[in-house]
Amino acid sequence: MNTPLDLESAEPAALMRSIIKRIATGPELSKDISREEARSGMRLVLEGAIDPVQAGIFLIALRMKRETDEENEGILQALLDATHGAIAPVDDVVDIADPYDGFSRSLPASPFLPAVLAACGVPCVSHGVQAMGPKYGLTHRQVLSVLGHPVDLAPGAAATRLADPDIGWAYVDQRTFCPPLYALTGLRTLIVKRPALTTAEVLLGPVRGRLRTHLVTGYVHKPYPRIYAMLARRAGFHSALIVRGVEGGVIPSLRQTGRAVRYFGNETEQALEFSPADLDIRQSLLAPPLPGDAGADDRAADGVAPTQASAALAAAEAGIAALGGSSGPTRDSLVCGAALCLFHLQRHESLAGAAAAVRSVLDSGDALRRLRNAG
Repeated sequence: MNTPLDLESAEPAALMRSIIKRIATGPELSKDISREEARSGMRLVLEGAIDPVQAGIFLIALRMKRETDEENEGILQALLDATHGAIAPVDDVVDIADPYDGFSRSLPASPFLPAVLAACGVPCVSHGVQAMGPKYGLTHRQVLSVLGHPVDLAPGAAATRLADPDIGWAYVDQRTFCPPLYALTGLRTLIVKRPALTTAEVLLGPVRGRLRTHLVTGYVHKPYPRIYAMLARRAGFHSALIVRGVEGGVIPSLRQTGRAVRYFGNETEQALEFSPADLDIRQSLLAPPLPGDAGADDRAADGVAPTQASAALAAAEAGIAALGGSSGPTRDSLVCGAALCLFHLQRHESLAGAAAAVRSVLDSGDALRRLRNAG
């Protein structure tokens, strides 16, 4: 029988061998491991203390047998242990956590959400990477890079920007706040399937408020709101808004009934259902469309193909236009996403009131001013 080893004294190779023997024995015989074993195994992967082949088996075997809550918590804790974070000198911070593999079927408006929320009086941070499989879609970093914004800020520098009354928002990249996790990008490409890292990495909260930090993330599949809420509490988020968003992002469809799950403080999770009409949005499109010649295929060496670069430029231009007062699906996406955040934070009693506040900062030019001030 394969028995767990003493986590304090076991050699890295022996510990990983013990773990793999239990989690990688097929759909019927695989066994779960404890929270601390998952944490220790993930730590060995992050430290490069084991063979890359074993690291890949560890991640894919957990995925194929389906991670337990304890295993997810252990992996998250190992990533938190490796994260370099900072506390912003503000009471509350909203953490926008879109999927790190980006968007391949629509133009993302969410890279501009932090500037909009900052204009509404809510300091906000987003985070991500340049490119990540399996989707290799448009990311916050790609869109902000097109505009010349700093995308390699250390968490401390980003935290300072959140307190700047003329900015109030920032982007931080995984390569700066969790280099060991970023170093696994190549391995994740090779194993193809989405590992537990995909779930956990959006919960690291690299910049936090001195009193409260509020997670805003998205999902597609029904089991994930419960998992995200559980892990968000484990990661120390005061609240979480988990949106059934387009491509798993934080902004829902512009023409269908929207759904989200949320908690605030010690409250239990609650379901939220709403119509775009509740925010005075009437769109025929689900989301801002990609240009006809843009996509996420035929990647170049740096992870961005020419067609993807043109899509990033299109997203940047659409975002600037929306912040400048132009109507259209990008503006409606920003109204919807930001209003959900304001309503969740209890800044407004209704979604309609929150949407009106967002439109006000878009029309005044304050959100656009904050975007430019950050460049």
